[in-house]
Amino acid sequence: MAHGPLARLDERAGRALTGRGPQAVAEFCADLGNLQVALPVLAVAMAYAAWRGRRVQALYAGLAMALVPAVVVPLKLLVARAGPFTSETGWYPSGHTATALVAYGGAALLVHRRLLPVAVLLTVATGIGLVLRGYHWPLDVVASACLFSPIGMRRSSWRTPSRRTGPS
Repeated sequence: MAHGPLARLDERAGRALTGRGPQAVAEFCADLGNLQVALPVLAVAMAYAAWRGRRVQALYAGLAMALVPAVVVPLKLLVARAGPFTSETGWYPSGHTATALVAYGGAALLVHRRLLPVAVLLTVATGIGLVLRGYHWPLDVVASACLFSPIGMRRSSWRTPSRRTGPS
């Protein structure tokens, strides 16, 4: 993760990608992973779900968001990978990518599953923006996506159980 052939390949790819594309768009996309942007989206979806009687699912979404720093911060300290264009450590995995994935994915699952492609698009845009702006190496972003994607995989935990009548 922090050293070796894969890290060197990742850093070469990151250097080649940094600064590519329209920088204003890349910055906007990177900002989608900021807490100030992503958290209000999730909060509104949680309020909507609670209003619709899906309080448990809203609670799950809040707990999933609370897991982001609980998982990311210790990993950053453990891996101690230097970031792009700095000798400072603590860049792996990307907390912004994890925040975007959990906030937008959770919001989509709470409001309507048809919004999942939008959540995926926002999360991918966040990761691309972070790499193009030189805020993260590509594998920092991929690691967060791998770590936090399983949280939303069990759709049943996000849905209200149906009440069946009659024999099953």
